[in-house]
This record gives sequence, C-alpha cells and structure tokens, in this order.
Amino acid sequence: MNLNGTHVAMITPFDKDGKIDEEKYRELIDFLIENNVDGILAAGTTGESATITHEEQQEIIDIMVDQANGRVTTIAGAGSNATAEAQNLVEYAQNSGADAALVITPYYNKPQQSGLCDHFKLLNDNHDIPIIAYNVPSRTGVDLTVDSIVEVAKLDNVVAIKEANPDLNKLASLFNQLKKNDVEDFTVLSGNDSLTLPMIAQGAKGVISVAANVMPNEMSQMVNAALDGNLEKSRELSDYLFDLMDVLFIEASPAPTKRALKLMGMDVGGLRMPINPISQENDAILQEVLKKYELI
Repeated sequence: MNLNGTHVAMITPFDKDGKIDEEKYRELIDFLIENNVDGILAAGTTGESATITHEEQQEIIDIMVDQANGRVTTIAGAGSNATAEAQNLVEYAQNSGADAALVITPYYNKPQQSGLCDHFKLLNDNHDIPIIAYNVPSRTGVDLTVDSIVEVAKLDNVVAIKEANPDLNKLASLFNQLKKNDVEDFTVLSGNDSLTLPMIAQGAKGVISVAANVMPNEMSQMVNAALDGNLEKSRELSDYLFDLMDVLFIEASPAPTKRALKLMGMDVGGLRMPINPISQENDAILQEVLKKYELI
C-alpha cells in the first residue's frame, strides 16, 4: 500500500432527517476519485466522527470501501479515547476491507506517553491492518512526542502518522530521530493543509486534506509537484490555494466545508450538534473566496 499523495478527510453527508445520505456519499467519493486524489478517509474528524454513532461509522466505512472498489486507498477512521473501544473499531476496519485504519491519540483523558505507546502497541499486536497514528494536540489535549512517535513507528503494523502539530521544528527533529534509529518505511503525512508544502520539503509524503473536499484536483497537483521536486509549481499552487485552506477553518470544521460544497451545488446536508452552521458574516467571506476560485 502506497500512502504517498493526497488523501481526503471526507465530510459525511446527511439527508433531511439527519441520517447518512448514502447516495450523496457515493457521489462525493466519485467526485474525489475523478479529480485525481490518491486516497479517501471515512469517519475522521472532518467526517464528524465525534457525533456519529458506531453503527453509522461502520455504515460509511462500508460505503467507502464498496464505492471506491479498489480505485484509491481507503482509510477507515477507527480511533477512540478508550483502548478497548479502539480495538473494536480497528477490528471492524480490518474486516471491512479498508486499506488502513486511522487511529487518533486517545483524547480528553490525557494519558502518559507510555500509555499512548502502549495503546498503539496493543492495536498493533492484535490486528493485521496497517495503522496510521493521528496526532492532533489542539483537539485531543495530548501531543505524541518525537520519542513516542519513533517508538510507535518501530511497530510492524503502524506504518504512518498524520501529524497535525504545526511545529515544524518538531517535525525536523522527528525525521532526524527516525534516521538515527534506522526506522525505514514509515510515512509522515501532513494534517494541516497550509503546511503540506513545507512538511513535504522536510520529508513528509503527502497530506490528509480538508481542502481537497472542495478542490481535489488542485490539491493533488500541488502535492504531486512537491513530491516530484518541482518547487516553483508546488509553491505557486500552495499560495494559490491558501485562501481556501484558510477559510475552511473560519469556524468550527466541517461547517465551512459543508457550506462550500452546498454553494457549489453539492447539497451534503446539515451538521451534527453541537456544531452549528456558519454565521452570515463568515458565510459572506466564504462566498467571496469561492468566487475567487470560480467555484460559484
């Protein structure tokens, strides 16, 4: 399995009754694949994993695997703040036929670094599916340190990390320590769209992207140019996409992304509370940005 490139942290479409809209979800998957993404992620943070039930999570993973049908890499969101619960979710991801499971660091309970390492070790030892660790301290309240990432990277089935800590000095230290510890075949993916280019310059191999829900082809072009060493083209595209990357976090995600898709003619439904639709003021800002890109 090759994790290089652009992988989309997909939104989850809901119908007028607030249930999973399978038809819209399948349409979104086709839209993304037709626009040259390398992989798709179901039930991540952007997919409102915090407010969907486990049954709904399983449903959208199954839809993703079925609709992708081997055309791109499929990643199943499978994390929890309880290790036993994460075990069940990773087990389901494995049985679903997904290519990999994305496992967030346990949140809220702020475990020790040893607890974080043991969490991933237990999942590694009990499953065969490739696991992508997900470090996003701004949401979880805990940061997987460089030493812990290196320790986790030594596990056979933990093949990558989605790193959403924006500290590029930490990233430089991570690549330095991976090399010193002879850890090979471990992939680092950007968890922040706007930092994808500098992260690739340091050694990352791609991104799990929010902006790619809206402009998948352009995000893919930027990442591919960076991976090919075409700095001028990748920098131009990164600069070009910055306003979109920025505005999609003008309020709580995925509210701006879902609104953008609706404005573009893809009605993906509402949001699960406590996330609300964006304000009128920010909606006007979002529309101006989308007009700049001729998306509406």
